[in-house]
Amino acid sequence: MAIHGVKKASEASEELYPSIDPTTRVPKDRMAEEGWEPRNAHRLVRDELLVEGNARLNLATFTQTWVEIEVVALLQETYDKNMIDKDEYPRTAEIERRCVNIIGELWHAPDAIDADEATQPVGTSTTGSSEACMLGGMALQRAWRARRRDAGKPIDSPNIVMGSNVQVCWHKFARYWDVEQRLVPVEGERYALSAEEAVKRCDENTIGVVPVLGSTFTGEYEPIAEISEALDDLQERTGLDVPIHVDAASGGFVAPFIQPELVWDFRLPRVKSINASGHKYGLAPLGVGWVLWRDAADLPEELVFHVNYLGGDMPVFAINFSRPGSQVIAQYYNFVRLGRAGYRRIQQHAQDVALHLADEIEAMGPFRMLTRGTDLPVLSWTMQDGANFTVFELSDALRSFGWQVPAYTMPANLTDMAICRIVVRHGLRMDLAVLFLDDMRTVVDRFAADPDRRPDTTAPAGFSHA
Repeated sequence: MAIHGVKKASEASEELYPSIDPTTRVPKDRMAEEGWEPRNAHRLVRDELLVEGNARLNLATFTQTWVEIEVVALLQETYDKNMIDKDEYPRTAEIERRCVNIIGELWHAPDAIDADEATQPVGTSTTGSSEACMLGGMALQRAWRARRRDAGKPIDSPNIVMGSNVQVCWHKFARYWDVEQRLVPVEGERYALSAEEAVKRCDENTIGVVPVLGSTFTGEYEPIAEISEALDDLQERTGLDVPIHVDAASGGFVAPFIQPELVWDFRLPRVKSINASGHKYGLAPLGVGWVLWRDAADLPEELVFHVNYLGGDMPVFAINFSRPGSQVIAQYYNFVRLGRAGYRRIQQHAQDVALHLADEIEAMGPFRMLTRGTDLPVLSWTMQDGANFTVFELSDALRSFGWQVPAYTMPANLTDMAICRIVVRHGLRMDLAVLFLDDMRTVVDRFAADPDRRPDTTAPAGFSHA
C-alpha cells in the first residue's frame, strides 16, 4: 500500500542526487558533499576511461590483457578473499600450495617430483615479479651476510651482478637494501648479460648474479647455463661460491613449454631461486607473481614469519600482507584448464605470430631486426642508416590507428640506439597481427611517399624503461 507523500526510492534518488543532469560536474580532487547513484557513478568513471588506449592493442606490455569469461567470473566470486589470511581461507591457501608445486615441477625443483605435504618446493605467490625479485634478492643478501659472519668477515659492502638491461625493480632492490649494483653494460651487438662479463665483476662481496630469462628490452634469453658454468670455473680457481637468482619474469612460463631442452632452471645446481610473473606468460590476470627456492636452506629463516594454520604451522615470507587471493585462484584455474598441452599450444602460437611479424616488418621498410621472437615471442628492431623517419615517429604514427608500439633507447652503453619492440601475448591472434601489418604498411608507405623528408630527431620518446 502506497503511503501518501512518500515516493519510490528511485524517484527519491533522482531528486536527491543531481547526477541525472548531464551538465553537473562532480569534484575530481575532493569528496563531494553528496554521493551519486551507483549507475551514474559507474558511468562517470567508465566514460573517463574511454579516452585511454585499448589494452588489447597495447603491444608494449608483457602483462596479460585477455582472459576467459570463466576467469572473470572467478575474480568476481573471490574478490573478497585475503591471500594472507590462511586460517580463514584454508582452501585458497591450499590452491596457492598446489600452484607452487606445479611451478616447481615445471622448473625442476628437487622436491617437486612426487611432492606431498611433507616434501614440496619452497615458494610463495606475490603481487608480481617485482615483489618476487625483492624476496629473491633479500634471500641472497641474508645468506651472504650469514656466511660472512660465520667466517668473521665484514658485511658492509654487498654487491650484486646483472646486466644494465634488467627491469627497474632490480635497481629498486639495490637502492632500497643498500646493495652495490654492478651492471654489465650492453655494447656492440651484445644486448644482454654474458658469462664472461658477469664473472669479471664478481668478488667475495657478491651476493649473487641475476641473469634474465627474457630481457624486457629485446626479449632474448641470457645464457644462464653458460653463466653457471663460468661461476663453477670461478669457484674452482678462487674458491668464490657465487649463487644465481634467475629473473624468469616472462620466460619462466614460456621455456618449459616450447623450449624444454633449454637448461636454465633448478637443473643447474648453482641456481638457488627463480621468480616469474603469473600475469605475463603465466596467462593469469594482473596481480600475481611467484618466487621459488631450491630448498629451505636457500631461504634464510629470518625472512620467514610463522602463523597458525588450522592448528599447524604456516610459514609466510611475502613483503606485502593483505592482498587478493583471486589472482592466485585464477592462476590455478589456468593450470587446470589448459594443462601442459594447452600452455604449449598458446605459447607456440604466440611465437609463430612473432616470427611472422618479424619477417613481414623486415621486408616492408628500412628496418634492422634485433630479435625475431625465437626466445620470448618478442621482436625488436632499429632503423637502418638513411631512413627518413625515426622509431619514435613510427610509434607515434601507429598510435593514430590505436596501436601502442613502444619506442625507446637502449641502456648503457648503447643509449644512442633507439629501437621498437612488440610483445606477442595470448590474444594477439594471427588475424589481428595481419591487421596491424596492414596499418604499419600504410604508415611506412606514407613516409616513403616523401623522399625529401628527413627524420625528426627531436620527436619525444613515448615510452621509457625507467
